[in-house]
Amino acid sequence: MKDITVEVVRRNPEDQGKDFVPQPKRWVAEQVNGTLMFNRRLARDYDHRPDNAASRVYWASTAGMLRRLTTPSPAWRDEVELAA
Repeated sequence: MKDITVEVVRRNPEDQGKDFVPQPKRWVAEQVNGTLMFNRRLARDYDHRPDNAASRVYWASTAGMLRRLTTPSPAWRDEVELAA
């Protein structure tokens, strides 16, 4: 059994009439899904077996982590002058 804790985020009843109100922690899940959709094989449901689909998600997330670890950070900080 996996040791996973799930937190359900419900909409605030006071925000009912407003157009858009960001929900706390929802952006984390949306960011993960958006990052995984950069991989062509995950954009469509090609796999018929769940274990194949899960392995593609693992490959995609591993590739993203490796890209973040090996790509140098942007150099825009070098050009900015510090305030005195």
